[in-house]
Parts: sequence; structure tokens; C-alpha cells
Amino acid sequence: MDTSDRLSGGELNAALTREVVRIHTAYLGRGPDRAFSFHQGNLIVSVLEDVMTRAEQVLAANGEGDAVLHMRRRFQAAMGDELKASVQQLTGTRVVAFMSDNHLDPDVAIEVFMLDIPTT
Repeated sequence: MDTSDRLSGGELNAALTREVVRIHTAYLGRGPDRAFSFHQGNLIVSVLEDVMTRAEQVLAANGEGDAVLHMRRRFQAAMGDELKASVQQLTGTRVVAFMSDNHLDPDVAIEVFMLDIPTT
């Protein structure tokens, strides 16, 4: 894509969401029930709701939430390079920082990307 073909606004947010969901599904075998992304300044935030697999739900319900979060963080680290590459391709801008985390109740995951662009 050249710079004149770059997505922006809602189209960019939707494309970012599709890519984050696609990558999560490929790595974890299941995507979120709901997801959205927004881009503000040099930040992109993707929020994924109801992401846990049935097995993770059972573990969390049986007091193994720390194990679920640990495993999720390992998967997020494994997905990091592919997530960053997708964001870079869609935005045409280098990702300089990537942060990712999960919460058990409510069942939510978040992906945050900081882009290499000046902010005002």
C-alpha cells in the first residue's frame, strides 16, 4: 500500500481489529466474542472480550487463574512479532512499543501499540 492508499478512521480501526482477532484465533484456536480497536495519536488499542477457551474458564473457576494468566502472557509474547508486523503494515508506521495483558473477570484482553510518530 502506498501512502495514498492507507486506511484511516473507522476503516483502519476495523482492519486492525480483524487482524488482531485473526492472529489470536490462529494461535489460540478461538477468537474473542467481541472486539474493537481505536487509534488516537501514536497509540492503537485493541480490546477483546470473552477470550478464554472453555479449558481456561474451567481452570480459572477452579482457582487456577494465575496459571491461565501466565499461559496467556506466554501466548501474547509468542504472538507479539506477528501482531506488530500487522499493525505496521496497516498503518505504514513502525511500532516502537507493544503491551498486552488479560483480565479474568471480566474476561478481557487488551493489546496496546505505540507508533513511531510525533505527538502534539
